[in-house]
Amino acid sequence: MDSQYRMKTFATSPKTEPTSAIPCVLCGSSAFEPLWDLGAFSFVHCVQCGLVQQNPQPDEDFVLARYDNIYKDYEVARQGDYARLEMLALGDLRFPATEAAARDRAASEGRRPRFLDVGCATGALMAGLIDSGWECVGVEPCEPAALFGRETFGLDIRVTVLEKASLPSRAFDVVHASHVIEHLNDPALFLAEAQRLIVPGGRLIVTTPNIDGLQARILGSRWRSAIYDHLYLFSKKNLKLLLERNGFEVIRTATWGGWAAGLRPAFIKKPFDRAVKAIGLGDVMAFLCEPRAVDDRQP
Repeated sequence: MDSQYRMKTFATSPKTEPTSAIPCVLCGSSAFEPLWDLGAFSFVHCVQCGLVQQNPQPDEDFVLARYDNIYKDYEVARQGDYARLEMLALGDLRFPATEAAARDRAASEGRRPRFLDVGCATGALMAGLIDSGWECVGVEPCEPAALFGRETFGLDIRVTVLEKASLPSRAFDVVHASHVIEHLNDPALFLAEAQRLIVPGGRLIVTTPNIDGLQARILGSRWRSAIYDHLYLFSKKNLKLLLERNGFEVIRTATWGGWAAGLRPAFIKKPFDRAVKAIGLGDVMAFLCEPRAVDDRQP
C-alpha cells in the first residue's frame, strides 16, 4: 500500500459513561494488568493471552451513540480518500484473485457476486464496487452517514450493527470490515455472525491497527490508535487466534504504514514505511480469511 495514505482515525472525547468489567474475549481470563493510563480512560492487557483492551468497557449503547452527525461530516469529507485506501488494502491482499473466484461462483449460480461492507460509513467503497459488477449491501450504525450514502449513491445501507441486521445465511461472497473490529464490545460475536453470512469458499477481510507495529512500539501510549473509541488493540498473533477460534482460517496478511504523517523527523517517513512493510511490522494490518465448516470450529 502507498504510504501516503493515513489510517482511518475518528476519535471522540472521553466522557462519563456506564462501564462493565468483562472477561477477556480471546481466552476468557479475568486477570488483567495495567498497560497505558490516558487519564480519562486506560488500556490493560490480559495476563493470560496478552490481548490489549479497555476493561471495564463502556456499554454498547453509549459506544454506538458516539457515531452521530459529527462522525458523518468527518466521513463525508474523507470518503474518497478512504475508499482509495481500502482499495489499496484489498490490493495488498490480492483481491483480484478473490474477485475472480467470486465472479465464477456467482455466474455458476446465475447471480452477481455479493459484497457486504460492515461499518461502511457513507458507502463510497461500495459505490465503486457496484460500478465493477458487485451487488453490495452495507451495515452502518451511524444513521446520518447511512442516509447520506443512500441518497448520494443509491446504496442499500442498513442502519444497525451486523449482529442485529438479520441478514440471510450464506448470502455473501465477501464480508469486509475495515477499522471496525477494534470498536466492538464483542468481536467474537461479530466474527460468529460474519461466519454465518459467508458462502462456502467466500472470504472475510478484516483491517485494524497493529499494536505490534513499530510505530506502536516506539510511541506507546502516544500511538495514534490508543484512543477512547478503540476498545481493543490487536496484535497479528492474537487477532489470528481470535479468527481461528471463531470459525476462520487465515489465508493471507499484510501490514503497512510506519511513520505517521506529521511526526518528526519527517525525512524518515518514506524509508521507514518501506522497511516496516517489508518486515510485516506496519501500523495497520489486514487479514484475508476463509470460513471453515461450522462443525469444524475450535472450542
